[in-house]
Order: sequence, then structure tokens, then C-alpha cells
Amino acid sequence: MNVTDPAMNKTGKLPYVLAISFILLMVSLSVWLQHAEIILPEVAAMAIAMWVYREPGWIRRPSVIFIAPTVTAAIGLGMNQFQTNYPIKVMLTLSIMMLFLRLIHSNLAPAIATGLLPLAIHTEDWSFVSIVFVFTLTLMAGVVVFQLHRNLVTKSKVQYKYMVIFLAISLCWLSICWLLGYEQMAVIPPIFVVVYESLQKPIYTAKMAFKQGFTLTLSASVGVLIVIQVDSPVLAAFIDMFLVVVITRLFHVRIPALYAIPLLTFVFPEDKVWSLPLVTLFASLFMFSFVLLYKYGEKRTLNRKNKGSSRSSVSPS
Repeated sequence: MNVTDPAMNKTGKLPYVLAISFILLMVSLSVWLQHAEIILPEVAAMAIAMWVYREPGWIRRPSVIFIAPTVTAAIGLGMNQFQTNYPIKVMLTLSIMMLFLRLIHSNLAPAIATGLLPLAIHTEDWSFVSIVFVFTLTLMAGVVVFQLHRNLVTKSKVQYKYMVIFLAISLCWLSICWLLGYEQMAVIPPIFVVVYESLQKPIYTAKMAFKQGFTLTLSASVGVLIVIQVDSPVLAAFIDMFLVVVITRLFHVRIPALYAIPLLTFVFPEDKVWSLPLVTLFASLFMFSFVLLYKYGEKRTLNRKNKGSSRSSVSPS
């Protein structure tokens, strides 16, 4: 699996083949068993991030790869049993998930998506938790067998303030959707994952925000167009994955969520599928703009502190 081109410093083809084969196997099982909820869009993102990109933050603690998503899936499914206002249900789910991630000292962002998916697709079937467990356990096995986590520090700094900011941004977005009467379309799990990860970045620029929003919207558009034109889910998923690889190479981005977005067309209610690109665009504009504003404010505050400390160090005694 650890195949790279030393001359180009790029990931080789074998990891892509294995990851995309795993994704197509998931879709094939869904078709064979006639169970749409077997398709887990975030598992596609995890397969790419862990087996291809080898994201340190996602693979440094292999046990968390299956524990965190399974627990958050149970949290989301449990919250979905309650008959309450949808935005309140989503915010409670997000808050409990943040508390859980803090408890296990983890920043595993895809766990957010597995917790939100039951609410997004309105499932109350507890087999969903078992499906998440099986697929994420398989992903962990790939990481361990191929030693992708070797030489990585097991502990990482978890900045809990970003959890609070993430909840605040999510609340603002959900509130706007509720006020406009579109609360049922507010939750696009992969976007929440990208927002959370963007907050963790030490440097976040307008160019990065634009690339994220544009490519996510493009990926959603590809997913909708392909699902309309292609009858076979397996073939549609293959074309989706191929086109997303093209998008990542064309725009020089490494965003695992791009592989999850098209698969939402297989699991979302039909009335939500058609609006997926538009909702993705608006959610990206709003949420990434908020992240950008916060990171700019954070940078200015840090610069002021550095200038203040510099003056103190050179002032005469």
C-alpha cells in the first residue's frame, strides 16, 4: 500500500486501486443485499484519506478509526429516535459528539459525518451502527496490516476551543436554514467534516476556502449528473470516483470529502438529491466564510500578542 513515486513525490496507483475497489465493494454489497444504508459516503472519504493520503490525524491511533465512528453513529441514531425539532436534534447530536471526541482526546473528523448521516437520511435502523463498525474495522485493518501508522506520534494536540467555534458556526447555519424553511436540507455531513478540519489548520486562506467550496460543489454536481444518466449504481460510483480523482488532480487539492459527496446521491431522499449541488454551494459559502473570518481574527490577535511580547523583550530594565 505504501507506494509512492519518489521522483514526483506523489501517491502511486496501487493505493487508489485498493481504496476505490473497497468503495465499489461497498456499493456492490448495497445493490446485492438491496440495502441502501450499506453505502456510507464517509467511509469512501476515510478509505482515500487513510489508504491513499495517509492523513496522520486520521491514522495515528488505529483503534480510534473504528471506535469513534461507531460510537458517533450510535449517538446520531439514538438522537434520531426522538421526535423533536430537526435543528435542535442536529445541534444536540453535534454537542454530544464533540463531548465524546474530547473524552477520547481525538480529532477524528469523519466521526462527525457518521453521527450526522442517520439524521440526514432519516434512518432509525440500528443495523446502521453495525454497518459502520464493519467497514471502519476493515479500514483500520488496512492501516495496521500495511503499517501506515508506523513512526507517527500517537498523541496529538487537541485544541478544544475549535470544537466550540465549530458548534457556533453549525448553529448559525442551522438557524438560517430553519428561518428560511429549509432545515431538512441543512445537513451535508462531508461539509461539516471539512469545516471542522479547516478550523484545526494553522493557516487558512481565502484561496483555500474558495477551492474547498468550488470543488465540493463540483463533486456534488458530478454525483447528481451521473446518478441521472447511469442506471447501475456500481458503474455510477466508479465514474464518480474516477471524475473526483480528475478534479483533485486538476485543482491540486487533497480533500477526502470530495469522494463522499457524490455517494450521498445514493442514500439521500430523492427530493433532496436534486438540490444537493445548490445546498452544497450555499453551505460552503456560509460556513467556510465564517471559518475564514475566525482564522483571520485569530491571526490578528496572535500578531498583536507577538508584537507586544517583542516590545517587552527589548524595553530597558
